[in-house]
Amino acid sequence: MHTIRIWFTKTGEASYISLLDLQRVMGRALKRSGLPVWYTLGFNPHIYMTFACPLSLGQESLVESVDVKTEENKPDFAAWQAALAPVMPTGLAVVRVDYARIKAEQIGSAVYTITLPARAAQAVEEYNRLTEAVVMKKSKRGEKPVDLKAYVSALELKTDGESASFSVTLPASETLNLNPSLLLKFLQERSGLPAEECSILRTALLTKDGEPFC
Repeated sequence: MHTIRIWFTKTGEASYISLLDLQRVMGRALKRSGLPVWYTLGFNPHIYMTFACPLSLGQESLVESVDVKTEENKPDFAAWQAALAPVMPTGLAVVRVDYARIKAEQIGSAVYTITLPARAAQAVEEYNRLTEAVVMKKSKRGEKPVDLKAYVSALELKTDGESASFSVTLPASETLNLNPSLLLKFLQERSGLPAEECSILRTALLTKDGEPFC
């Protein structure tokens, strides 16, 4: 039995597919592909699938992955990708298939690119001058204050005409996961920008040792 990791992008309208719906979408795609994926046992067998560090609704990503199992001795990864390509919906595109080499539990952080209008530069400059940036983080146990400056001391803004962007690395482990929307909301409150003018794109997942998750 092998664990196969399917890497895909989640962009455009697909960013509004919830995790529950994504499970259904990938399940249908795998069935239509005819690939030899392994099904769970019992009265209600279904395709074994595990998603690493699921995204929040409305966020895009270049590094989404789902693990499946197969009893195929020597999987042809190029054939797997070719079989999945025509059955994936708009906004979801398979970019790589390989063995799962690192367990999802080893993910420690994620890298995001946040894009916003150039006129928000003042809010970014203000953030860099602050000594603390406290936001309320919601969890199943309620709300608690989190100082963003403890994790992101400064933002390096890049401007390009009407838009601006910056890259940020945030904790994404099982014990601490900071949603980039917390940072974006903090900036929006200071610039008055509507949410629809800003976007979040995840570009990398890193292990607790800072190595690429693969």
